[in-house]
Amino acid sequence: MNTNAVVEKKFLIPFILITSLFFLWGIANDLTNPMVLAFKKVMPRLTNVQSAMVQFAFYGGYATMALPAALFIRKYTYKWGIILGLSLYSIGALLFYPATTLKDYNFYLLSLYVLTFGLAFLETTSNPYILSMGSVSTATRRLNLSQTFNPIGSLTGMLMAQLLVIGALRSSGYTKNELLAMPQAVQEQIQSADLATISWPYIALGLLVLLMLIIIVFVKMPKRLSTVEQLPLSTTFKKLMANKRYCEGVITQVFYVGAQIMCWTFIYQYVDHLNSVRPANAQLTAVWYNMAAMILFLIGRAGATFAMKYIIAAKLMFYYAIAGVLFTAGAIILPGIAGLYSLILVSFAMSLMFPTIYGVALRNMGEEAKIGSAGLVMAIVGGALLPLIQASIIDIGGGGFADRLFMGYIPEVNISFILPLICLSIVAIYSYRSFKIHLK
Repeated sequence: MNTNAVVEKKFLIPFILITSLFFLWGIANDLTNPMVLAFKKVMPRLTNVQSAMVQFAFYGGYATMALPAALFIRKYTYKWGIILGLSLYSIGALLFYPATTLKDYNFYLLSLYVLTFGLAFLETTSNPYILSMGSVSTATRRLNLSQTFNPIGSLTGMLMAQLLVIGALRSSGYTKNELLAMPQAVQEQIQSADLATISWPYIALGLLVLLMLIIIVFVKMPKRLSTVEQLPLSTTFKKLMANKRYCEGVITQVFYVGAQIMCWTFIYQYVDHLNSVRPANAQLTAVWYNMAAMILFLIGRAGATFAMKYIIAAKLMFYYAIAGVLFTAGAIILPGIAGLYSLILVSFAMSLMFPTIYGVALRNMGEEAKIGSAGLVMAIVGGALLPLIQASIIDIGGGGFADRLFMGYIPEVNISFILPLICLSIVAIYSYRSFKIHLK
């Protein structure tokens, strides 16, 4: 049993402030996931792949900016990394205003891209900062504790998406064919109203982030928490590349984030397909099921934080990963609502994975953790690339969700979850290798 304090008293205020940032980027993540379907409703000519470009732009920003962010905080301080991250986050969110004025889908993608420049700075800074706030033996537990507030932000984002966007879209009251059959002027009127509906929650979020920026500017925070001498950059890269546990962790993080984003994005299409064969008075609301998944995610992460006091993190992640593979298989092969319930349970299994992969990969690192952190944040590009592949599978037979059946009864939208299943299998392999080989 590990009896060291998870958070030492001297780090309490910085810990609380940085943990609040996990909440803020959780809002952005899960306010954005439903926008894949929202834009397809508002702009009915978009294909599933085109609408999934929302995720490509959002998570592509991480891959672009993570390494520059790491180099920035290596040269300056954690605080300045946070300030720049909050600034970019706010600018990206506020760019939704001109995007709405121009009614340009590509401008929305650009806005999300800039917004995630900020999130890349925040994640690259916050994760190693939290790991360094105390004993190495409690670092992964500490990061899991901070990351517990991320799904609370995610739940807030989902609720905003449903109440302020999805539930308020005028386009939702019509089928694609009905919208396209309307006079052009009516189509444009509905589209303008719906684009404004999509945009104003982001604009409000941008103003909230500005307020947080002001607070951070005026609060004194430690410049550096490490007394280890900074290595030359070339030496740091060589050490990282020679560390198999780290390199495998980065690869695993790519697949984990891909699995997470696919499960939380395409649950909307999964539910839409179920609704296509249900009567009008028995329609399902995808956001409520996604929120149920997020609640399970929160419970799973909080439970894992406690369980790590007794079970080493890598071994616990292996058990969760095996459960995730089984639940994903259920989402593929189980018909109807049973498959949806199985898909929801995948979130419980995924709950500890991001911070645990992060903590295991960076364990016992000194100053090189700052650059190492960039690799793990860049791995979030999995959330940009893999949903496009899943959308391509859904598009195999056409623009619908069940244009082609596999094995005689499994629709395209179900079979597309073979990708998250593969991803979670990779997490299971990394977990096993970590506690059997790397951490011995």
